[in-house]
Amino acid sequence: MKKEQIKEIYISTDIEANGPIPGEYSMLSIGSVALGDNGEVLGKFYRKLSPLENSKQHPQTMAFWEKNKEAYLEATSNPEDPKIVMDNYANWLEDIKKKYKKKMFFLAYPATWDFMFVSWYLIKFVKRYSTNHFIDTPFSHEGIDIKTFSMAQLKRPYSESGTSKMPKRWLVDRKSKDIFKHKAIDDALKQGLMFMRMLKENRKRTNEY
Repeated sequence: MKKEQIKEIYISTDIEANGPIPGEYSMLSIGSVALGDNGEVLGKFYRKLSPLENSKQHPQTMAFWEKNKEAYLEATSNPEDPKIVMDNYANWLEDIKKKYKKKMFFLAYPATWDFMFVSWYLIKFVKRYSTNHFIDTPFSHEGIDIKTFSMAQLKRPYSESGTSKMPKRWLVDRKSKDIFKHKAIDDALKQGLMFMRMLKENRKRTNEY
């Protein structure tokens, strides 16, 4: 069966970090999955980053990692220079945009967390972005928060729209209540596929797309 034509692209992204804000703390790993709005997986990116010079580790974040040692080891093994990683990431994004000639949108759960780190690192380490206005970065200031989309579809308060309250038909890993395991690329894929199920259902229901 022929795939529908792609109208736009979603870059489902998950990051792991050692603190609440970029700069003072570091992004440890980044995973992104490019998804066409027809559900097709167009590409994947996954790398680990060395901590920022003179950065710190937040006690509460590290207490979380202490309880998730295997995930922390995965997020921090074989790290690379952040400049190299972010240059590669920017090139990957631009290659996808050139190939498909469609606008890309940042996608995450929650978008406010992951976007903050990704945008900061792109502007900090990618020269062509650091010398221009932030709207020239791949995502500008546009992004989709999956939980907000869930809120709109379920017609519930935001606090009642998380994965534990979502219909099981949306979830990729239905056997586990904690569907995200804190491996950036796996979580990016899971949340991206979850969003595509939500999007497909919404389109069928509204018949407005």
